[in-house]
Amino acid sequence: MPERRRIRSLPDTLSTPRTPANPRFWRSPVRGARFTAVLGVVLLAGLTLLFVTGLLSYAAYNPDLNRVNDKTPGKGWLGFYLFSWPTGPHWLYRLTQGLHVTVGIVLVPVLLAKLWSVIPRLFALPPARSVGHALERISLVLLIGGALFQFLTGLLNIQLDYLFPGSFYTLHFYGAWVFLAGFVTHTALKTPQAVRVLRNGIPPGEADTLAAPDPLPATLSRRGALAMVGAGSLLLLITSAGRSFDGPLRRIALLTPRGGTDPGPGPNAFQINKTAAAVRITPADTGERWRLTVRGPAGEFRLSRAELLAMDQHTAALPIACVEGWSTSDQQWRGVRLADLAALAGYPDRPPGVFVESLQRSGSFRKAALRDNQVRDGRSLLALEVNGAPLSADHGYPARIIVPAAPGVLNTKWVETLTFGEL
Repeated sequence: MPERRRIRSLPDTLSTPRTPANPRFWRSPVRGARFTAVLGVVLLAGLTLLFVTGLLSYAAYNPDLNRVNDKTPGKGWLGFYLFSWPTGPHWLYRLTQGLHVTVGIVLVPVLLAKLWSVIPRLFALPPARSVGHALERISLVLLIGGALFQFLTGLLNIQLDYLFPGSFYTLHFYGAWVFLAGFVTHTALKTPQAVRVLRNGIPPGEADTLAAPDPLPATLSRRGALAMVGAGSLLLLITSAGRSFDGPLRRIALLTPRGGTDPGPGPNAFQINKTAAAVRITPADTGERWRLTVRGPAGEFRLSRAELLAMDQHTAALPIACVEGWSTSDQQWRGVRLADLAALAGYPDRPPGVFVESLQRSGSFRKAALRDNQVRDGRSLLALEVNGAPLSADHGYPARIIVPAAPGVLNTKWVETLTFGEL
């Protein structure tokens, strides 16, 4: 008789297909509710700060004044205006936008670790077990998709790599609102649970649904993993935050092309965004034939640089702060007050806002609108000199706008026309 062979049943770990939908597919012993909760609390604080400073940056552009200031057409009720952007303290935009970009960079390791910690949830089946669960899954898709999109476009903008289709301003604006929808919903659903886990841990008899049911042997503790995430964030902080400070810190800001470069010696040796050559400003454009056109109720005036220098000159110590997150220290600007030019144009008392046009013929923000409080501030100048020397071509010679607390793009260079009162 043929020998009977005894067939043994396969272990569960082998008989069940290891696909991403199977919890046993995910075997890292680091994943767990407490690990995820710690990362979540950090992101809750950091992402809230990012959204608030992003809204402040939007307000700083004076989007309600003129369509040239607002790069998000058709925004509807999403484009609500917060308040009239102030001119003091003069370092306000330097602070808010510096925080926005720096915190965004520093949070990259935390965001990636958080996504890694919850990735098994994205493959869990069935997709929705209840209405509440379906809402949670939808919020997760919006949160993850929105966060990745915002971080990616923001980082590319800092690196001056415009690989995405369309305007950065428009994409980042709408992406922020998609992200906010997921962020608010997910925070409302998950914050109570995260706080409970951080305070009391997993209750006895309750399973840790984020922990691997069949973990591999541990090679790194959860505390060690958190330390690695923190070290990554610290490294990014060291190599990016210096773009807002002078001295050695700026020289090690390796992740920010504009902010970390050494501008060299001399009165004009501080950071720039666009060079004259990059926007095709030639010596012929800015030479003896250049005239500043000033318009208002009193008529139209054409002033040479010599005539501007003959007017009352005033000095203001102000920084340049860019939407890319870099900034300079206070520079000593000297020139004619915008309020004095408004008086020439026919507004001797309480001047209105001004529409500024540059010699630059293409590119963003060659035209910009400034509001009345910016024109009235005594530190707001049509600058002709900086740090005791004439402006260089790259810093806007023969004349540029400098306004306290304004984004760098509103401090228009190579000014050609000032129109007061028509915005």
